[in-house]
Amino acid sequence: MDLPLAIQCEGVSKRYPHFHLQNVDLSFEQGTVMGLVGPNGAGKSTLMRMVMGLIGPDSGSIRVLGHAMPHDQIAAKRHIGFVAEDMRLYESETIAFHMDFVRSIFDSWDDDYAQVLLRRLDLNEKQKVKGLSHGQRVKATLVLALARRPSLLVFDEPTTGLDPAVRKEVLDEMMNALADETRSILFSSHNTLDVEQISDYITFIYGGRVVESSNKEDFLDGWRRLRLTNPHNRPLPDLPNIKEAQQSGQIWTVTVNQYDDALPAQFTQAGLTVTAVERLTLEEIFLSIVLSAKANIQMKVAS
Repeated sequence: MDLPLAIQCEGVSKRYPHFHLQNVDLSFEQGTVMGLVGPNGAGKSTLMRMVMGLIGPDSGSIRVLGHAMPHDQIAAKRHIGFVAEDMRLYESETIAFHMDFVRSIFDSWDDDYAQVLLRRLDLNEKQKVKGLSHGQRVKATLVLALARRPSLLVFDEPTTGLDPAVRKEVLDEMMNALADETRSILFSSHNTLDVEQISDYITFIYGGRVVESSNKEDFLDGWRRLRLTNPHNRPLPDLPNIKEAQQSGQIWTVTVNQYDDALPAQFTQAGLTVTAVERLTLEEIFLSIVLSAKANIQMKVAS
């Protein structure tokens, strides 16, 4: 039986004077984590703002927990927790003030869970915001979001600028929130290590377009780096899944996607010797996708 969708974006576009988010399709089931990966300026935050109902698309449709956005955003937001690294809190007020404020709005607030989060994140609720470090502020906004027990958590670059220890605390609490298997996370970042750690699905976005979207295991399993020797200077086989090829004398390094076990034989038949087949990290895949997408855009502009 198909699970209900946490988020469903179909043909979503948004145009600004110097940026165009184009025909974005993105969906994932409730109880799973979607990692949205892309460089700064790729369109991640624009898509996040539309998911939150803060802006509407010029075309296409967005449904969040079954609610049409931005039309039904009030109903949807009762079940959404949002965290971003640049969220603003009242400088002169305490963490407790903010907890009381959120409690007064959302009847789903869980006092016991809030106290557990404060202890685990080493926060003092009596401390004023103006005395908090950047990492403590991010952790405080995390408490405010998680203690509401929302069905969907939306994290926009939450780990940017955090030291490794605080970053791990934030990621651990994001993972702990998934203990309830109906809870979902949309998580944007340009830090591929974070995304690789917690995501079930990954969407790469570049230049306002989705360039790849799949479950994480398919991503990691489908990419390989082949190391080849080419003593007779034979041409590489003309394969559509070659994403990058670098030559140094007789040595070639070729990056491919949609890998299968028959692929090395095609290079062997072309007169090259395969010396190694290596898996790629998510960061290496990301860089290859970005370089390929950038080259495609430049070719279209040139033509």
